[in-house]
Amino acid sequence: MDYKSFQDISLSRLGMGNMRLPVQGDKAGAPIDRVRAQEIIDYAMENGINYFDSAYVYHGGESEKFLGEAMKKYPRDTYYLATKFLLSTNPDYKAVFEEQLERLQTDRIDFYLLHAIFDGNCRSYLDSGCIKYFLEQKKAGRIRYLGFSSHAGVEALTKMADHHQWDFAQIQLNYFDWLYGDTAKEYKVLEERNIPIMVMEPVRGGRLAVLSGEAEKMLKAAHPDWSMASWALRWVKRLPQVQVILSGMSDMEQIRDNVRTFQEPEGLTDEDAQLLMRACEAFKKQVSVPCTACRYCCDGCPMKIDIPAYLDVYNSYRTDGPWALNRMGSIESAGKPSDCIGCGACAGHCPQSIQIPEIMSELAELSKKNN
Repeated sequence: MDYKSFQDISLSRLGMGNMRLPVQGDKAGAPIDRVRAQEIIDYAMENGINYFDSAYVYHGGESEKFLGEAMKKYPRDTYYLATKFLLSTNPDYKAVFEEQLERLQTDRIDFYLLHAIFDGNCRSYLDSGCIKYFLEQKKAGRIRYLGFSSHAGVEALTKMADHHQWDFAQIQLNYFDWLYGDTAKEYKVLEERNIPIMVMEPVRGGRLAVLSGEAEKMLKAAHPDWSMASWALRWVKRLPQVQVILSGMSDMEQIRDNVRTFQEPEGLTDEDAQLLMRACEAFKKQVSVPCTACRYCCDGCPMKIDIPAYLDVYNSYRTDGPWALNRMGSIESAGKPSDCIGCGACAGHCPQSIQIPEIMSELAELSKKNN
């Protein structure tokens, strides 16, 4: 296992995320399969992973309880626990903190985070009094390092980062968002303030574990033995401000592959990184439709569908996953994809030759499944 110094300790570069533990069955809210989850935890410990991340709300509150039970068999000084306080779930930060200590069966939390900072809740966290309280708990030795996890934009992230000298911060960081999002700017904010970064979603919720045919062919030609997830993890590992890279491993195949990746201290060469960016561009082109929002398609649509808006959602779905479909409900459009009659008037006016009726039909089916 590859390790990196953090203040006065040494952390495994690969961290075990406990948000996607194996569950019993496939229904939403299914209980954790504790036997299979324990096997993953044991394999992690046997292979040198020493950073275990959870949160108050993961698995409906059962993640912390499971982790507390699972780690009882190991000496407390052989691993580090990370968990989070989510203001919107319960603003009573004192009560939540005590409950978390009880759930985790410990007298201290090594890495404690304010959970899920967004543009809309940043000020609420800053004004709530929780930061002062958690800093007091840090002085008392009940919190070792204090940080925050952010899904906010650059402005709100900067505001939070400037509050005081945080021990660390956690952000979503992967090569796709680096190339097509604001991740590079967010990284720079933290780098300039010398705040170590714990990485979430390095494989973008699993979306970068399977790429398009052309993109995978490019990468396999260079390194036949590397999985697509390994490419994503190696790319993140090469960034100097990155401390721990979290992976929510839900089966033994995933953790074995990830451990193999982190048995090698090096990340990617510059040539490998350049190849990965080219593969990312090919991947995006192959899974997305090239809509330029010219709106030529809208003029002749008898059902008055805001086609570009729905195509934008479709592209997000292809790159981000099913959650992006939730955006369809907020689109102001007289017609919906399910109203499409397949007349083809839109496709006949599309400069990009997009087969719009087919996509409207697919979106209608996806929307039906998502409801």
